[in-house]
Formats: sequence, structure tokens, C-alpha cells
Amino acid sequence: MPDSPMPDHGDHDDVAFLRDRWRAALLGARGTDTGPDPDSGPDPDPYAENLLTRWSEPHRRYHTRTHLAAVLTHVDTLQAYADDAELVRLAAWFHDAVYAPDRSENEERSARLAERALPEAGLTPEATAEVARLVRLTVTHDPADGDRNGEVLCDADLAILAAEPDAYAAYAAAVREEYAFVPDEAFRAGRADVLRQLLALPRLFRTEYGAAHWEPRARENLTTELELLT
Repeated sequence: MPDSPMPDHGDHDDVAFLRDRWRAALLGARGTDTGPDPDSGPDPDPYAENLLTRWSEPHRRYHTRTHLAAVLTHVDTLQAYADDAELVRLAAWFHDAVYAPDRSENEERSARLAERALPEAGLTPEATAEVARLVRLTVTHDPADGDRNGEVLCDADLAILAAEPDAYAAYAAAVREEYAFVPDEAFRAGRADVLRQLLALPRLFRTEYGAAHWEPRARENLTTELELLT
């Protein structure tokens, strides 16, 4: 496997950093980032505050601002593979914006939030529809062949699977904390099923970069966790 450590996110879950990332993505998607008046149109900041509040909810342990920052960083790594990297970044912002571990329709509710917010924020109907489609795609992480935006978002979201062993263990522990309401035996069985489904996929990562740099380590991590659970 190529020597490609996962990026160090440092303090990139800082709200100021994330506000700047939101503004850049939204203005870029609106086509006003390099125009004569980048500040024309609705102010991006209130939308950032709403989303950051959601990503900061106290019941979150893994699906936090840190996860959001990580996904955005991975999109940066993969942006050359996307047809529209700014729309992928906006989808990253919305993909877990609605998150309740005991609900099964989080992705659908997150997509509907994007469909409400993004037209108000100045996006075209076509751009809004693409962001919502990408959010819904994170239900399965199974983009169609040739879906370049979908491949980038799904790879960026799953990149944690290829983290160094200690970071992967911290991720797995945080997921367990989010499902603290589930009895241990039931959680272990359900988590093991998820891991088996992932390992059965012919490819976890669809971009060329993800397949080359992340796939082998991700499979090692998944296999190790499954062995510990069973």
C-alpha cells in the first residue's frame, strides 16, 4: 500500500475555520466567489450558524464538527475527481446535518433541509437538486459508475475507515457512544453485520486515489474490528 497517512486535521473543527469553508463553498456554488460583488445575494453566515449548531448537538460523539472538517479535508484531497467540488462540499455540510442515532431517516431529513435552505441561500434549483441527491446517496455509499460527484462524497465520508489504528479505534468507540441506548449484545451483532456488508463490497472506495491509498488499510481496520466483536 502506498505510504499515504491520513491528513492531520489539527484544530480544523474550529468554528471560524468552518465558517470560512462554508462561505467559500456557497459563494463558489453560486458563482459569486470571483465575481464583481462576492457579497451579493443572501448572507451565507446565518446558514453556517444554523448548520454549526446542528453539528454541535450534545448527543453527537462521532458525527461532530470534527467529522465535518475531516470530510471537507478529504473532499479537498479528491476534488480533481469531482465534476463540481463546491456542490460536493455543500453536500458534506448537509449529509449529517440532521442526526439522531435512534432514527432511520436522517439522510432523507438532511436532504430535505438542503432543499429548503439552499434556494434561500442563492443556489439554483439544479444545484440544490444535486446537493440533495448527494446527501441521499450517503444512505448506501453506492454511487453509480460515472457519478463523479457521488464517488468523491462517498469516499470522503468513508475515509475514516482508513485511519491509523488508534484513530480508527477512537472512531469505533465514538460510534458505540452514540448508540449507548442499544444493549451491548445487540450492538455487537448489528455492528458486526455492518462490517461484514462493507467487507463484502468489491470496492469500498470508488475514486482512483481512494482505491490506491485507502482501500487496503480500511479493510485491515474493518477486519480487526470484526474479529474483536466476534
